[in-house]
Amino acid sequence: MGPLSRETWAHRLAAFRASPSAFMAGADGENLGRDLLSDLRNEKQSEQTKVSLLALSLEYPAELWPNAPAAEAAATSLLDTLVLLPPRPSALRKPLLLAATTLLVTGGVLGPTSEASCRLLPLLLGLASGRDVGQGFGPISEQRPLRATACECLRELESCKPGLLGCSLGLLRRLLGQEGPVQPLSLLLALSLRDTLVAQSRSRAGLQGLLVSEISTGSGPWDWTLAEEGGAHLLPQAPSWPATEEGECGLAVLELTPEEARELRAVVAQLLDTSYLLTPVAQAQLLWLLGWALRGLRGQPPALFKPQLVRLLGTGQLTLLHAVLALKAAFGEALFTAQDEALLLRRLALAAQHPSLPLPTHLFYLHCLLHFPENWPLGPEGEEAAPLLLGPQLCRSLMPSLLHEPMALLAHLHLLCLLCAEEEEMDQGQLQSPQQYLEELLAGMRQRAALDSSPQTLATVCFQASYLVASCLPGQTKVLTSLIHGLAQLYQARPMLAPHFVDFLDQVGPELGEPLKRALQQEVVSKPGRNEALCWHLQMLAKVAEGDAQSATLSFLQDAAAYCTDWSLQQALLRVCRALLQTSGGRGLASLLQVLARQLEDPDGRDHARLYYILLTHLAGPKLGVALGPSVAAPALASSLVAENQGFAATLMVQETPAPIRLGVGPRMAKGPLPVLQLHIEALEPIYSLELRFRVEGKIYAPLKAIHVPYLCPGRPAHPLFLPLQPRCPAPAKLEVQALFSTPAGLTCHAPLPPLSVNFEDLFLPFPQPPNGAEWSFFEGLWDSCLPKGAESRVWCPLEPQGLETLVSRHLEPFVVVAQPPSSYHIAIRLLPTSMLLLQLEAAQIDGVPVALRTDDWTVLPLAGDYLRRLVGTE
Repeated sequence: MGPLSRETWAHRLAAFRASPSAFMAGADGENLGRDLLSDLRNEKQSEQTKVSLLALSLEYPAELWPNAPAAEAAATSLLDTLVLLPPRPSALRKPLLLAATTLLVTGGVLGPTSEASCRLLPLLLGLASGRDVGQGFGPISEQRPLRATACECLRELESCKPGLLGCSLGLLRRLLGQEGPVQPLSLLLALSLRDTLVAQSRSRAGLQGLLVSEISTGSGPWDWTLAEEGGAHLLPQAPSWPATEEGECGLAVLELTPEEARELRAVVAQLLDTSYLLTPVAQAQLLWLLGWALRGLRGQPPALFKPQLVRLLGTGQLTLLHAVLALKAAFGEALFTAQDEALLLRRLALAAQHPSLPLPTHLFYLHCLLHFPENWPLGPEGEEAAPLLLGPQLCRSLMPSLLHEPMALLAHLHLLCLLCAEEEEMDQGQLQSPQQYLEELLAGMRQRAALDSSPQTLATVCFQASYLVASCLPGQTKVLTSLIHGLAQLYQARPMLAPHFVDFLDQVGPELGEPLKRALQQEVVSKPGRNEALCWHLQMLAKVAEGDAQSATLSFLQDAAAYCTDWSLQQALLRVCRALLQTSGGRGLASLLQVLARQLEDPDGRDHARLYYILLTHLAGPKLGVALGPSVAAPALASSLVAENQGFAATLMVQETPAPIRLGVGPRMAKGPLPVLQLHIEALEPIYSLELRFRVEGKIYAPLKAIHVPYLCPGRPAHPLFLPLQPRCPAPAKLEVQALFSTPAGLTCHAPLPPLSVNFEDLFLPFPQPPNGAEWSFFEGLWDSCLPKGAESRVWCPLEPQGLETLVSRHLEPFVVVAQPPSSYHIAIRLLPTSMLLLQLEAAQIDGVPVALRTDDWTVLPLAGDYLRRLVGTE
């Protein structure tokens, strides 16, 4: 069988990448890996296709070869393909090396018993040292790229088996001094050095001449025993270095002889001297590895890094700056003087206020300032504090502004809060105090959030800033008092932010939460309960209602009850009553619940009010709390009203169940001022107090009123239901239907019903009947009024002559204005809110009926054409 074509492979690779698991489970998945390896060795296959196949093996090795034997065989095949390549230049050598390395790592077969591992390691080491390049393996032009790729592969193997190349440290050190790829060799040597030091410290052995000899043991340039002692994988760039006091696993236990210490310093100095040739990311990784290697070693001063600091303290590369800060956190005053610390801090502060910085870079500088590693921090370890050397001048330039981006504003505000937390005063004669600036800033943010036209993002940032202040300054009474007063004023100006206040109260501690609740409760109950913000006031009261101000709260609720006319407001009112039940109760609450049980229009609301009244009058405080908030761990109650019923949660909640009814659309009704949808309902089980709620996506219809049915029983015919429609544009729609009802068991349930379709013809309304004899002039007046602002069209309906009269009598008779049956009909249809559709059905011809259409709304024409075609199709 010959190789697959380029198009076939492109199709298979696209199908595989779309869903690897689905492709491998299909008929072609079993042979994909085998075909890939076969075509890589086929000389008839193009090199570009082979590169695509190798890219797939690098991306999905575990999917193509999911077990260790398959991965071993595939790696062996790739190595054979590499050796058999002709000596001319080829784009396959580097991806073949990378693919073989990846397969050994992902397949879990890297080890001394793996034949492919024993073939790959000497090949990679020979390529890295430059021995195998140019001697039958490949052309001289590929020497440098192949050496770099071999070093990258060795670094990957060393990362997976820390200490594997410990016996090659001397060789790698010699190669770094020769002409070769500096960056791959430097990173490989630094990683191997770090891993070897860790492994040797765990075995309590010295370096044993590993840094000076090219091959130190009889096992060759790699040592699987040392790799096993390396233990867990060590990340080249870990989030933080291990502590120096690590006991048996730390580097501090590694004792070096003077000769070994001298050689170690020479290796580190060699790596640092050539580090300027590396890219910024590679330099940062090199510094990280060397810092980890030297941090815990006894007798190894970090002064080796000092010459690099002269170059790096002024760097504009963020990766290098981050590495410098990591070295400062690791070595502190042993490497950085007070002048270095002041210079670095000043540089961060000046860079953070540069006007043209991108937002991520701006946030990076602010993060470095917020977590600056000081030489002598005053507070306990891990405590946030402003750097001591951040003087008044730098502080003034870092103050937050309302012009900042939201994330940058919060970062600047965090730094300002740390400054406010300091007890020391900052030259009150020249500078505004941080606390005063903080209060003015928060006032400005609240002022912006209080505007009716302000976006929600401003309100979100305002509450995020308030939470940050509350978290950083929990003991600053003056700041918290000002914050509470300002938030209360914000709610007074914009009650629609009630959901933000509820979330804010859930997050803050009691130092701010309790007084803020009292302030908000007082703010709500002082307002009349009949304005448009009633729903927000009730939502807020459900969160902050407490027994301390129950009389004022009850007065507000009694005033608001008369204006709670829809279901959502009634439920919000009942949630406040429930919150008061859980706090204290009292005679006033009992009177309010009695009134609600009699006056609420919604039966579900009346049932809940009656239940709350029964609980309030029959249960004491502790038992009432358990009844309203039951849990699995709740103790058994002595009251028979509660002990025999563990379903209070179900009783007080609206549960979702499968729909126990069927709902359908009946015949069209073309009468009245509004189009009416006739609904037929059938019950599958007895239900009580049914409420059907309808919703239309978008705003093409006005809100639809709910339909209430007191009782439904299976087998008993139900009266048809009528749903008035008030279109805002004459267009069909889908109605989402929700049913809310009570079951014979006393539970309140809701169920979604299949959506109902409102067709174009369901919106038809007739015009008022014109006086006798004036029908023709009435229609002509309507016909002429459609133009020029409207549109007209003509449609050919394939009807037989006798079919026209039948079609009109069945579907369009209520809208006929002028008729000359059976040959001609003039029809006028009114469409809410202000549109009309006029039809002239002319004399039927042999092969059909011509229909002329006019309308004052051009968007109606395609809907009318579709409607006529449906009518003709049904006849």
